Amino acid sequence: MARRVLMLGWEFPPFITGGLGTACYGLTKALDRQGLEVTFVLPKTIPADGASHVRLVTPGATVERKTGRLPMPVGAAPSPVVVREASRSAPEPAAANAPVTEREHETWNRIVAEFQSTRFIEIPGEYPSVYAESSGNSPARIAEAVRMMREAGWSIERIRTLAKAGAFPQLAGDPVEHALAAALPETAGRPKEAVGARGADAADYSGDLLGMADRYARFVVEATRGLEFDVIHAHDWLTYPAGLAVAKLSGKPLLVHVHSTEFDRSGEHPHQQIYNIERRGMHGATRIIAVSMLTKNVCINRYGVNGQKIDVVYNGVDLDPSAAGVEKIESKDKIVLYFGRITMQKGPEYFIQAAKKVLEYMDDVKFVVAGSGDQASRMIEMAAALGIGNKVLFTGFLRGRDIARVFSMADLYVMPSVSEPFGIAPLEAMSHNVPVLISKSSGVSEVLMHALKVDFWDIEDMADKIIAVLRHPPLSRQLVEHGNFEIRGINWDGAATRTARSYERAIAAASARSGF
Repeated sequence: MARRVLMLGWEFPPFITGGLGTACYGLTKALDRQGLEVTFVLPKTIPADGASHVRLVTPGATVERKTGRLPMPVGAAPSPVVVREASRSAPEPAAANAPVTEREHETWNRIVAEFQSTRFIEIPGEYPSVYAESSGNSPARIAEAVRMMREAGWSIERIRTLAKAGAFPQLAGDPVEHALAAALPETAGRPKEAVGARGADAADYSGDLLGMADRYARFVVEATRGLEFDVIHAHDWLTYPAGLAVAKLSGKPLLVHVHSTEFDRSGEHPHQQIYNIERRGMHGATRIIAVSMLTKNVCINRYGVNGQKIDVVYNGVDLDPSAAGVEKIESKDKIVLYFGRITMQKGPEYFIQAAKKVLEYMDDVKFVVAGSGDQASRMIEMAAALGIGNKVLFTGFLRGRDIARVFSMADLYVMPSVSEPFGIAPLEAMSHNVPVLISKSSGVSEVLMHALKVDFWDIEDMADKIIAVLRHPPLSRQLVEHGNFEIRGINWDGAATRTARSYERAIAAASARSGF
């Protein structure tokens, strides 16, 4: 029986930008409750004052006195690994290339204290989010947007106004000034390097991100030498090269967890290098976990994977009554919420178009867009062009308690995704007693029976269903009451049980191949 799991993941709270980090946390915590020994390799530098069971690992026999970490440049071979146990000493300052805020530091310590049988291995240096480029979290992406606005004749003051309205992601300092310095020579007052290694005209996925995946793989190989584990669990494509390398060296079975694919992120124009990495990972794995039947079918039809080796394990939700008990913010207006990345994949334009139709019949409604992404400025312009700019509020990226507060305000949550492998946000909304309207093109629609469903492109139907919920309280109450009962069975403990079964199948298959 698999008791020791080497888990590879790119995100983990509080360092998350989307559902991947939430899923890694929920599943790992549930596996921990079931007594499995999980070693999680995290690409983030954390000061060494966490819980005593957390192991911090850095490359290099010589470490800096102040930080205890030695950054490893991309392309450099990893040095021998130095392991030290986390202590209760005073917090160390974060490395300059991997800033950790005091709030993140406190949250990290609180989170790791929740685990009993899980240890974390951290990698020094700054690693980009899996969604960093596509969600607009880079000066290069902002610079590109600013340049296009300037070419369209927009004034710098207008661009700054849009930024304050939430069109740009939150960056250190003033994100617009970063962009202006990079995109507009006449406003230059900051170094050109602010744009980053990609350059303003680079494609969505940079060579640097691919290089970071390679760097992560090489460090994981070194960091896990001598560790004992029964199975390797790699989350999403950025960790697949690491999983394949460790599996080859250790002889242990590899299980890859497909949370999304390049076809979800990029539609019919996938990035070839990322597609190749995903395909190699799926074919090289002993078993695959897909987050929905929708995703399983993509793996079969787009990547040529044998369906017999794919297990479907739906994501879950942690029911926390205290989180759902945030005092509701009263307003005379009904609140319809969009919560997620503002990208093509999530269908935000359909939300804005449906809002326009709803407002033709109801005036006491506001539409809240909570999130950031490369389509944010376009959505603001769309709302303005449709004449509903005063009815659509853009909050920007939310974290922690602010997420619970925005759910507490909502009368309805809408997920109009064009392609959603699963979709954890509707479960979170339901756990906060909010009825949900979801796209049929989502994995979560396979498991939710007490949610309204719509084709993402059917604006009329979407608007009709929004109006029905807002105008008919009995319908809203029924969705909430039945939804609360339903999501009790959609939890991370169930996902962990099914994941553990996948581990056993992977180990059995590997043993059969080796003849043992």
